[in-house]
Amino acid sequence: MRSAQPFVALALALFSCIASAEKVSDIRATKHNFSATAVGRTTGTAPSRNVLASTETEVCVFCHTPHAANTAAPPPLWNRELGTTAYTPYTSSSLDAEVIRGQALDQPGGSSKLCLSCHDGTLAIGNVNVKAGQTDVSISMTGTAADGSMPAGEGETTGFTRDLGVDLTNDHPISVTFDATLATRDGELRPVDAQQRWPADGSIIGVRAPGFKPAVPLEPTGDVGEGQIQCASCHDPHLYDTEESTKGPQKFLRQNRFQEVQPTDTHNPDSDIICLSCHDKNQGNASWAFSVHANEITADETYKTLPAQLREFPDAQPVWRAACLNCHDTHTVQGSRRLLREGTDSISTPKTGGNPALEETCYQCHTTAASSVVNTASGTVPNIESDFNLSRHMPIRSVEQPAGEERHDINANFTDGLSDCTGPSSACAKDLMEPRATLGVATLDNRHAECTDCHNPHRIIRSASGLPGALTQLNTSSDSRATHAHSAPHSNAISGALRGQWGVEPVYGSGSFFALPISYIVKRGDPGTNTSTAAAQPYLTREYQICLKCHSDFGYSDDNVLPSGNTRPRLDSSTSLTGTNPDGRTNFDRYTNQAREFQPNNASGATGADGAYSSNNFRGWHPVVGPTGRSLGARGITNASPWLSPWTNDVGTQTMYCSDCHGSDTGNTTVDPGSNPWGPHGSQNKFILKGVWGPGLGGTDRDGTPTPDFLCFKCHDRPVYAGRSDTGRRTGFYDGVRGKGNLHNYHTDKIERIFCTWCHVAVPHGWKNKMLLVNLNDVGPEAGQTGSKEVSINGNGDNYSNGPYYTRAKMKIINFSPSGDWDWDNCGSDGKAAGDRIPSSNGNTGNDTQAGIDWMKSVCSSPP
Repeated sequence: MRSAQPFVALALALFSCIASAEKVSDIRATKHNFSATAVGRTTGTAPSRNVLASTETEVCVFCHTPHAANTAAPPPLWNRELGTTAYTPYTSSSLDAEVIRGQALDQPGGSSKLCLSCHDGTLAIGNVNVKAGQTDVSISMTGTAADGSMPAGEGETTGFTRDLGVDLTNDHPISVTFDATLATRDGELRPVDAQQRWPADGSIIGVRAPGFKPAVPLEPTGDVGEGQIQCASCHDPHLYDTEESTKGPQKFLRQNRFQEVQPTDTHNPDSDIICLSCHDKNQGNASWAFSVHANEITADETYKTLPAQLREFPDAQPVWRAACLNCHDTHTVQGSRRLLREGTDSISTPKTGGNPALEETCYQCHTTAASSVVNTASGTVPNIESDFNLSRHMPIRSVEQPAGEERHDINANFTDGLSDCTGPSSACAKDLMEPRATLGVATLDNRHAECTDCHNPHRIIRSASGLPGALTQLNTSSDSRATHAHSAPHSNAISGALRGQWGVEPVYGSGSFFALPISYIVKRGDPGTNTSTAAAQPYLTREYQICLKCHSDFGYSDDNVLPSGNTRPRLDSSTSLTGTNPDGRTNFDRYTNQAREFQPNNASGATGADGAYSSNNFRGWHPVVGPTGRSLGARGITNASPWLSPWTNDVGTQTMYCSDCHGSDTGNTTVDPGSNPWGPHGSQNKFILKGVWGPGLGGTDRDGTPTPDFLCFKCHDRPVYAGRSDTGRRTGFYDGVRGKGNLHNYHTDKIERIFCTWCHVAVPHGWKNKMLLVNLNDVGPEAGQTGSKEVSINGNGDNYSNGPYYTRAKMKIINFSPSGDWDWDNCGSDGKAAGDRIPSSNGNTGNDTQAGIDWMKSVCSSPP
């Protein structure tokens, strides 16, 4: 019987090779052959080796001995000492394994202890316990570090070394119990059964047993023998791949290092990258398979030669084949979080240590063509880094954030009153969730902006629609980019770039401009095959739902004190943002609350305006959260629309995006960036606007010559609003009484210029009055006033600039007219007593109490 055992073992080994013909267990043909003898592979080509013995020809002795093995080490018959230094294990607020344990991960166990006896760099590779009957032998080696330990490669703190050190925070977690509890709480791990097997036959994941050999073996190193992830779960130190010459270096992996064919919703161990054996990013929806980073049609860019060599990728490796390894590295640069490749603020190439900087991972590709690690045609990979280098940009760099360090932190275990991520199946980390406190509630130093605040890179698709239904290769690749179509009918529905992110929907309890939302509903999760863009859906459907995570009191504490208050974020909280008191305004040093401003409810009634000005008045807003309901007819417009395309259609029912106004500069008559990226990443203009905006801007002369790059005229057709000639088209500001026609054109002719902030609010998100009109007869809480105050205006130079909402404002309205039926008698002073007046911004306290045309001639013939 004993004589039959080697034959049986050989037969099993041969069967194993037949089952996966490209993987061959022969350490002689690998870099783990440290002997001086170069033993060729079956192809006849000797492996490239950097570390090898000077003269020693034995192969196995560097790890194993048949006698006097280290009894403190796990089997098999270990011939080395183990490191004695305590390791710092991987940790993360999104690591469900830590939540379940209630403490840090265990120290390395099982095979991991053996691997680290070389790979932690504390022991010489040539030091073995037994050789030829001698103990404590030091074998002479070449290619090692000076002390005989693992060489540093590109550098000990880079991601391109196999001297991992004892700080394992930048290495894939080990000593993790992979069981159903973990899989359920994580939400994107393979659902192993009670025996820790997946699928049911355990062919992929499981603990090895007689007659049972899973492809990704767990090791029984848990406290009571539970199967855990250890180094040898993914690596077999004896393996080489017969197809490496075409597939690229396989790193001793038990399964593919790269994606071999287009991934699908169904796991295929023969062609899928090994990561997908445990991590199911598809979840039955093919979300990863057809994502912009995995679809072979959209991710067809190829790596340049030097970056490919550094990463040990095949030359001209396409992005879709690199798959997970584009953005992650299981042994990444020291200082990076969540295994992000090159994810630190180090300025070296490759990066050498540093502090976490998530954006640097994205900038590997999303940069200029010259700096990118991949070959890309213009526009196919958006150049985001250049936008973040513009003078005004989201504070994405740690040094630009209030804390001076990266505070973005995906969290798997929190409750904040609106999200509960403490349950056994909460699965919050997969949706990139963060608690409100991390966004800035109660602690403004936590305010931040990072790529994954807005994008989920595992779910982005190249489609103008983020909700095309069941994903296919066609509907995730036919559009030229992942951003929305800037065409009619225009909406605020998510594009493919925002698919699967999380956001919030405000809940309103009052229609007043001054009322904060009473709550928020969190939207999260993979939308799957759903096509509904309704805001009520449980998943993200609208762009503003992302923006309001940070730009509302969901993301900070709001004392609702105006004009600035004390708790909202400061404008100058980052050098990359617009500073305090811009454009000569005073008392403007805090953000405004966009959820309050964009409220689309209660279009008339208790708007926040004083009751004396409620007739024919209603709240006004740009239709970001919801449509205005103001059709052309409701506006008194009986002919062609006064807007540019695509706003000429569906007036009153259309909606728009925050990114229609916010983003990098565009042409003079459009907000479409063309082949440049959409999104509020950066701009040369204040408030990351696509054009200039502020006092003294608009139509600069009697002919309506526009201020160059003026924001409003990128949507509003300039000849209708500026210039002396009445085009025959009209806005709601139309004389229905005296035959003056289009009153924008009329005023331009009389004043010989027209500036928008004379009459319109300086933060045009939403307002207490119709058409975003200021009314200096009714200045209230928005300027820190109690009740309703009139600004004293006594001459052309008098104006009002205060807080966020007024900048060189002049307009006084005695009574609001129906749109399309304005008359000069609607305007002028309300003649309030001195106790109900406030000085103008230039200090004037006198007040011209005339009304109508006489008031206009007296104080508005040449305003500043």
